[in-house]
Amino acid sequence: MSFVPVLHAEWIKIRTLRSLLGALAAVFAVTVTFSAVTAAQADRSDPLFSVFFGVSLGQVAAVVFGALAVSGEYRGGALRLTLASVPDRTRWFAAKSVAVALPVLAVALPTGLVTLAVGRGPAGLTWAEGLRGVAGCALYLTLMALLAAGLAAVLRSGVGTLGLLIPFLLTVSFVVGDLDSGAADYLPDRAGQLALHSASEGPLGPWAGLAVSALWAAAALGAGAWCVRRRDA
Repeated sequence: MSFVPVLHAEWIKIRTLRSLLGALAAVFAVTVTFSAVTAAQADRSDPLFSVFFGVSLGQVAAVVFGALAVSGEYRGGALRLTLASVPDRTRWFAAKSVAVALPVLAVALPTGLVTLAVGRGPAGLTWAEGLRGVAGCALYLTLMALLAAGLAAVLRSGVGTLGLLIPFLLTVSFVVGDLDSGAADYLPDRAGQLALHSASEGPLGPWAGLAVSALWAAAALGAGAWCVRRRDA
């Protein structure tokens, strides 16, 4: 089976599962809502992040989407049925990864635009800053969903993936950042969110930070693809 029909089949799975659609809706709702609240009390030292602060919480919904989209294949023998239709495991996992990335990107881009529309005025952002925030928002949320998807393929558990990533994103990363800012700059969330800050004080710029997050996501997907190929379904 060629790649396009496999991708279409994976998209059908995603659009017919309410939990996944709910996670996508939460990406938009959580990010815009919390960004609107913080933009109204803009931090003049970092106005861009005050507008896009909601991404820090919206990323949780993106992670949930990526983890559930992959881990669902490991419940009830679903993966065996999938691989019976698509024996090429690498092709299937590539299609699954694209089917995770595209919906998140499609939701995250208007999320960034609405967030900018809501917060640009109170924060006094320039259009150049705002557009960087929109692009950073869309790319960062997509990369975090892919990171979760790859990890879910390794762990074969949505609960395990969320139990590892969510505490890391909400707690551990901040603790490590306070203890050692040099190492923390290269963590996937802190590096990727540099695109949402007005200025960077570390060694990475906004696009270099997103590149670091992309490397983390690529490593997770690579490990996931290896596990899919090597393990029994």
